[in-house]
Amino acid sequence: MKNKYDIGSLDKLSCVALELLRLSDNRIFALYGNLGVGKTTLVKSICNHLKVIDAVSSPTFSIVNEYINCDNDKVFHFDLYRLNTIDDAYKMGVDVYFDSGNYCFIEWPDLIREILPKNHVALKINQTGLTRELLLLN
Repeated sequence: MKNKYDIGSLDKLSCVALELLRLSDNRIFALYGNLGVGKTTLVKSICNHLKVIDAVSSPTFSIVNEYINCDNDKVFHFDLYRLNTIDDAYKMGVDVYFDSGNYCFIEWPDLIREILPKNHVALKINQTGLTRELLLLN
């Protein structure tokens, strides 16, 4: 697996999303990138490959969304932007989600970086003009 991908179109993003799922059996993904760069769009694409049957949307206000796929497996999608302290993350049970064995996609993971599982997949989306790329950080 390379560490830099062109995700300038939805077709390219879909191909990269599928490759990320084949990366390993790891199910924890930390998504870094500026506001509006496409983190939720990436999660939507990955969830499409996971055959999620629920509508995938940004968990900005709910902080965590739970989705179900066609096999009745759960997928968790976090947006930690509004959390103020790591204690807030512990209070919502983020560590329990990580230990569940289900896929977890975390937008704005900076606050909980120190408690992310060691083998998580760290991704960063950059956009410069019309160019959008995904970087595999680990």
